[in-house]
Amino acid sequence: MLNGKKITVVMPAYNAAATLHRTLAEIDRTVVDDIILVDDCSKDNTAQVARELGLRTLVHEKNRGYGGNQKTCYTEALRTGAEVVVMLHPDYQYTPKLLTAMASLIAVGQFDVVLGSRILSGGALSGGMPIYKYIANRALTAFENVITGAKLSEYHTGYRAFSADVLRTLPLEENSDDFVFDAQMLAQCIYFGYRIGEISCPTRYEADSSSINFQRSVVYGLGVVGTTLQYRATKLGLLSPNIFNPEGRKLSQP
Repeated sequence: MLNGKKITVVMPAYNAAATLHRTLAEIDRTVVDDIILVDDCSKDNTAQVARELGLRTLVHEKNRGYGGNQKTCYTEALRTGAEVVVMLHPDYQYTPKLLTAMASLIAVGQFDVVLGSRILSGGALSGGMPIYKYIANRALTAFENVITGAKLSEYHTGYRAFSADVLRTLPLEENSDDFVFDAQMLAQCIYFGYRIGEISCPTRYEADSSSINFQRSVVYGLGVVGTTLQYRATKLGLLSPNIFNPEGRKLSQP
């Protein structure tokens, strides 16, 4: 716990058996109260390893996609009484050593959302991020900042922490089950006025780190642009999409 609040780590997993031990070894269990892993129909023995490590483990019978996996993660976290939820990829791309810092910024009421930024540290490229992904990251982030009026260093990190109130309130069930879920969720956080903070986070791109290929990256980038333009059109009163509707479908409540 931190500041009397229950801290839960959620891990959206797909073929993470090889890296799960290392990821778990760096989590400070004196702070983290619960760890939930959702296996999105992996082809390896991710679920078996997770259970052997004593993690609360859920398994999708069919692959639901990255966004669909997160929906299950957050639903289960709320069901089990989480007050601060940190999403950590189990592929060891992001260091678990920052969990306490990210969760504490929410637990003390400083922010509603905290992002682990690979850009603030200046180490994205040295950590192995492919150059085309780095360029796309910077271009998309600049575009999103201009259109939304926010001033984030990065929108595309997979290391994120949320207050339970954010997860209960956002119409997350209206979002995609694919990778663009991340862009939609951050756009929603900005649209509904949640306070977003960032901390510097090193990254690691190696053979056992999950990463989408070039074609999927292009699809994701187009989805980010579409989501951002949708945000601006909604602000101007030109559209009323469900993802920005406060009455839109929310995660199942406990």
